[in-house]
Amino acid sequence: MATVEIYTKPTCGFCHMAKRLLDSKGVSYAEVNISAQPERRGEMIQRANGGSTVPQIFVGGRHVGGCDDLFALERGGKLDAMLAA
Repeated sequence: MATVEIYTKPTCGFCHMAKRLLDSKGVSYAEVNISAQPERRGEMIQRANGGSTVPQIFVGGRHVGGCDDLFALERGGKLDAMLAA
């Protein structure tokens, strides 16, 4: 199973939606709360090619984008294959 990383903030509804989707699939993920660890915000922006909103989601080290992007992968039937890689 691919490693999943998600940069979040506790007050972000989109972050909660993305995590619920991953949870519903039984996917474990490493969560980086940039409110609790503000020093990691720059790392997130660099890894996300300038993306500064949360969530920023990475699967197998590949940036997939935010919540809408994650759900688009799911709707397109591509998320499971990415997670299995």
